Amino acid sequence: MAQNNTEILYSLAQQRILVLDGAMGTMIQRHKLEEEDYRGDRFVDWHCDVKGNNDLLVLSQPQIIYDIHCQYFAAGADIIETNTFNATTIAMADYDMQSLAKEINIEATKLARKAADEYTAKTPEKPRFVAGVLGPTNRTASISPDVNDPGKRNVNFDQLVEAYSEATHGLIEGGADIILIETIFDTLNAKAAAFAVDSVFDELGVSLPVMISGTITDASGRTLSGQTAEAFYYSLRHINPVSFGLNCALGPDLLRQYVEEIANQAECLVSAHPNAGLPNEFGEYDMDDEEMAEHIKEWAQSGLVNIVGGCCGSSPEHIAAIARAVDGIAPRVPVKKEVRMRLSGLEPFVH
Repeated sequence: MAQNNTEILYSLAQQRILVLDGAMGTMIQRHKLEEEDYRGDRFVDWHCDVKGNNDLLVLSQPQIIYDIHCQYFAAGADIIETNTFNATTIAMADYDMQSLAKEINIEATKLARKAADEYTAKTPEKPRFVAGVLGPTNRTASISPDVNDPGKRNVNFDQLVEAYSEATHGLIEGGADIILIETIFDTLNAKAAAFAVDSVFDELGVSLPVMISGTITDASGRTLSGQTAEAFYYSLRHINPVSFGLNCALGPDLLRQYVEEIANQAECLVSAHPNAGLPNEFGEYDMDDEEMAEHIKEWAQSGLVNIVGGCCGSSPEHIAAIARAVDGIAPRVPVKKEVRMRLSGLEPFVH
């Protein structure tokens, strides 16, 4: 099924702008879950606190996660992301749940797959897709966790590859159509994820589209590991992703210039799912659905994007407004190699 869905996805992306879902954490917060809710029946005797482990909810509160997926599909999303942002052995170590990482990836993808298949059956003319998420982990391979010891590292490339490989196996087993390496702030972590994904593809004899989405951390216009948006693209374009883009950290007003930077270079599709503005003093996001949609509509009219959605603070209301805003606007046309070289001030090599 996934391979057939790959062909359908490519075809649709040439016809219209595709809509990604919005925030998962924001929607989970609406439920005001407590420690016992996170534990459920299975983890009632777990030896440490698990509140805040949102990925665990696919095992302890699967109906909540399934319902959130359905709300985003009902709002107009074409693609939903699995609830696996922290579902690696590295990130799950915070809760001493490393052994559950693969199971969480499998079950999270099955929940998303169930929702996607049910909505596709309702409206066959609008097929839905599942993007299996590989998050950045809570450790960085190229940045020291100790300001007094710049050479210190709390994870290495091989450890990241091992963790990402296991997660990728789970996402594929659960039925993902796409692998989404997202919220990247350390390029070396992303390279480890991409290497792991490619290795698993070779091992299993499968090939799924890979989406890459980085994070510009602040007004410096750089990732946490120091790259501009354009440099970040060139560091990972060899992966030949189906899409390349940005998400998180900034709202659509502040993120636009960096999306344009990638759009001017990318030979693949461009994706963007910004936050609903910047957090206020209470850590909440104030940009409403119509304001966010207006920004993204301008992106679409300017020919910058192929896939759009929302990150922190966004909701089904935001996604519905975004879907309406981009409806009928032609998708961005990927840059051809010769054009990209001219934009970079280079000339194509002629033998």
